[in-house]
Amino acid sequence: MFGKKKPVEKIDKEQLELIETSQRRIKQKKRLYYHFVIFLIGALFLILLNTVIGIGEQTKIWGLDWFVFAILAWLFLFIFHLFNVFITHKFMGKSWEEAQLSKLVAKQKERISQLQAEVEKKHPLKAPVVSEKKTRVRKNLTLIAAAAENDVIGKDNDLIWHLSDDLKRFKSLTSNHCIIMGRKTFESFSKPLPNRTHIVITRQKNYSVSAGVIVVHNMEDALDAAKSDQQPFIIGGGEIYHQAMPYADKIELTRVHESFDGDAFFPKIDPSIWLETKNIFHQKDENHEYSFSFITYQRR
Repeated sequence: MFGKKKPVEKIDKEQLELIETSQRRIKQKKRLYYHFVIFLIGALFLILLNTVIGIGEQTKIWGLDWFVFAILAWLFLFIFHLFNVFITHKFMGKSWEEAQLSKLVAKQKERISQLQAEVEKKHPLKAPVVSEKKTRVRKNLTLIAAAAENDVIGKDNDLIWHLSDDLKRFKSLTSNHCIIMGRKTFESFSKPLPNRTHIVITRQKNYSVSAGVIVVHNMEDALDAAKSDQQPFIIGGGEIYHQAMPYADKIELTRVHESFDGDAFFPKIDPSIWLETKNIFHQKDENHEYSFSFITYQRR
């Protein structure tokens, strides 16, 4: 019938890098060997020209024949080559180059994030203009957030502060309801929050998540997925708050009375559109590093 197939050996990425490094080192050492041989032959050739034929006897530098300086210069190049092959590569090889590149990329990303934050702070995004009919598609839709005095809500996809009463309030209000969020906000959780239906908005068409999490690709589909809930919540991040603002009827805001550096922001609350209906102040204490207020806004 058919002969047995020979097993195919797979070479992983790490093994391949080791092989490539070994091949590159072999080539370097070969070039060094050729250099050494040529250096010896060249030096002997220059000495023969000087002693046998007498070339260079009349040309002296600092009392030495010129060919001595030629040999010394060649020797210097050989020593440099030797140092480069056996010494320099150990601390300035490929791994060193990758480490330096990673540092530069990290600095660039940090600078870009700072610039984006500055631009968004000076020129906050305006909520999309939608018709009044479309704004009222979802009644009892609530934005729930904690924001600093300068509207910062987070940095590097993480919270900047930890206020236990704020977390308790978030849990109390959102339990047994749909919570709508962006992909980055969802990925900031170690696992889905209990007793809540998670609806995640992402542009990634093939985004996969754990069972029970609903994935959609725009705000309208997210609201449609939450239509069975009489009180769904928008929980972030900054871009999702901006998109959801025209649809919301209520905002539950924890205003942290401090300003912070961050890269995510809550939209400006327009007093001509939103009416403050409740404001409860909490002084900072041993469990709360900052003072804060629970504020409720209703659409006028």
